[in-house]
Amino acid sequence: ETGKGKLSPEAPLRGGKKSKHGKTSTTTYHVTFVVDADFGTPGAVSVRNGNRADRFFLRHVRLELAEDRSIHFECNSWVYPYKKTAADRLFFVNTSYLPSKTPEALVLLRDEELRSLRGDGKGERKDWERIYDYDRYNDLGNPDNPEHVRPVVGGTRTHPYPRRCRTGRAISNTDGVTETRKHVINLDFYIPPDERFSPGKLEEVLKLGVQAVTHFVIPEARTLVHGNDFKSMEQLRKDLYSRPVQPAVDGEVMERLKSSVPSHKTYKQVAKAVKEEHPAKFPIPQVIQQDPEAWRSDEEFAREMLAGLNPVAIKRLQTFPPVSSGGKRSSITAEHIKSQLGDVTIEMAMHQKRLYILDHHDYLMPYLRRINTLGVCIYASRTLLFLKADGTLKPVVIELSLPSDGEGDTELSRVFLPATHGTEGHLWQLAKAHVSVNDSGYHQLISHWLFTHAAVEPFIIATRRQLSAMHPIHKLLEPHFKDTMQINTLARSILLNAGGILERTMYPGKYAVEMSSAIYGDWRFTEQSLPNDLLKRGMASSSNEPGGLTLHIEDYPYAVDGLEVWHAIDGWVRSYCAHFYHSDKEVDGDAELQAWWHDVRTVGHGDRQGDQACWLALDTVDHLAQTLSTLIWIASALHAAVNFGQYAYAGFPPNRPTRCRRFVPLPGSPEMTQLEADPEKFFLEMVPDRFTATLGLALIEVLSNHTSDEVYLGQRATSTWTDDGQLLRLLDRFREDLRRVERRVEERNKDPRLKNRRGPAKVPYTLLFPDVAGQEKGLTGKGIPNSVSI
Repeated sequence: ETGKGKLSPEAPLRGGKKSKHGKTSTTTYHVTFVVDADFGTPGAVSVRNGNRADRFFLRHVRLELAEDRSIHFECNSWVYPYKKTAADRLFFVNTSYLPSKTPEALVLLRDEELRSLRGDGKGERKDWERIYDYDRYNDLGNPDNPEHVRPVVGGTRTHPYPRRCRTGRAISNTDGVTETRKHVINLDFYIPPDERFSPGKLEEVLKLGVQAVTHFVIPEARTLVHGNDFKSMEQLRKDLYSRPVQPAVDGEVMERLKSSVPSHKTYKQVAKAVKEEHPAKFPIPQVIQQDPEAWRSDEEFAREMLAGLNPVAIKRLQTFPPVSSGGKRSSITAEHIKSQLGDVTIEMAMHQKRLYILDHHDYLMPYLRRINTLGVCIYASRTLLFLKADGTLKPVVIELSLPSDGEGDTELSRVFLPATHGTEGHLWQLAKAHVSVNDSGYHQLISHWLFTHAAVEPFIIATRRQLSAMHPIHKLLEPHFKDTMQINTLARSILLNAGGILERTMYPGKYAVEMSSAIYGDWRFTEQSLPNDLLKRGMASSSNEPGGLTLHIEDYPYAVDGLEVWHAIDGWVRSYCAHFYHSDKEVDGDAELQAWWHDVRTVGHGDRQGDQACWLALDTVDHLAQTLSTLIWIASALHAAVNFGQYAYAGFPPNRPTRCRRFVPLPGSPEMTQLEADPEKFFLEMVPDRFTATLGLALIEVLSNHTSDEVYLGQRATSTWTDDGQLLRLLDRFREDLRRVERRVEERNKDPRLKNRRGPAKVPYTLLFPDVAGQEKGLTGKGIPNSVSI
């Protein structure tokens, strides 16, 4: 009569047996269900937390049947008291079913569970609610504080953006759109319970935060003694990476710290660490471990565009001289570079695909006037590079541009050429630093935050709302969403918010998110797969070779390793999809899958729905596989490539400064006299001060760490995620493909002919080493976790 499956009698949980799984206390209950002989095969289990005053975490239910077989229900979810939720929790068997093949007894339950997760879009969320809904980024500013007014991004043509998960907090009465905040740094936020860090991971992340802030204390104390500028490179290295003889921390530093950390508890932990022992020094970053001066070389400067922490921005030069999107020509001329190409003409170099560009010009120019009112000195830059016969890149010219003093779009540009000695050599080093500042901002705000963290969250929301836990695509994607929503919420609360750490350390300041919104206006999901990204940037061409691409820079570590990882992911995804979808018609007719794709395109990334080239039609098995491979690539390998190398390279602030405080001096100016008198002092007064540099180091030290509960590409948290033996065999094959990638990465890093694998700084490229075993934790600089997380 109900159209639902039969329900067995209740079995109360009593007298559980307690045990330890690592640091986690677990209680196992044994219960018996008595059912009629014709009950059938159980397909779901209903759980009620009726008597406990608090939530509990349900790992799994394993049902042993009389005929010597078992059924597994993978739960991994918080169950809150019934008096709060007024509903039982439902968990489905770990068998995957397409909607059309769902057992009849589960059809209505499957639909009811999804509808409960969508909510009604109303009200403020409570901690125990499992509701996934979309919202704009209207929680970064505070309209009641003139210093913290920020535009809402998402939902308008002027400020497009991916959506975040809705929290339902009260809206400010001042502007009627901004969510209210209790504090500048706000940790009072809603996340659906199953998206939160595990208690163990939360403890570990807090410890990392305490460690990083403790590292911050001694340099900050030295600010009071020595001033806010480093006087020399030697002093910078000593203050940041050497353990002090005696901790010189006074009350003023601790008071400043008290107002900067997120909670009183964190402050107490830091204060205790400072009092009981000397604060640990920052670890020495890899870029200066072998040779403390190698970072200055032109070869290392260029190599990091191929194998550093932002290897996704360099492009092949298509037009010389470069032309902006508005049609305006660069001030770079043939005279500037022709003498640096040896016996190769510019025309030959273009034809041979040997000229490349790091272009931070067009997106920056509209913001420079405003950014440079914030106490920073920022240019828009173009850097041209020449591919040498040995496979390395040589920077041949840097153009630094500013908007003119007038109201129009005219520019004031200066061109700098490579030099190693005298004033020209000093100017060249300053120009490279300004380029690094541009690239640092783009890396953190665009390559890292926007293109991985923010881009993935709408897919998580859509998956929870539209794909049942029984849907095979839900099971495929599940590990790639772990902890992402929690870390994104922390980012909005501590990093991206008005007055947050990124505004205090990165050059765009309060215009950071607004600028990233403008760049998102040109984002296309179809261009995020590695092969399509390389084609778009002109770094590869289509070919008939295995893999379908020919790289124009053969020794491009990010691309070489990345393509092998991509093909492993793509092979796994295609075999997985083929296991469930035997025709294109089955993809097109999958109601849940089509609802998921509609949610992603029209709501989650709704500001990009008007661009037809942004999305594939989800009407074939091939398009489904391309879409899922791209999503998994973004969440796993792309994020690993742009995140876990941060401390290795930016852990030495002069190598990757995040803002500049001085422009490059003009000939005959007093500033030029200062530069010529003491080039190192001028450089250190130009890059971030002591406070900004150490605050940035504390942040990237945390971000670059691998935590102990990470699950790596090719792994699953448990072996019981599916009861399908064929899928487990396909996963084994995927793991073996990744192990082959690991062996080839190690072989390439040992090959002395591949100079970009290590470079002058002798930092091996391991950021796309999968680490299938997942044994190493901390600042390893290698390993590809499944998901976008800390």
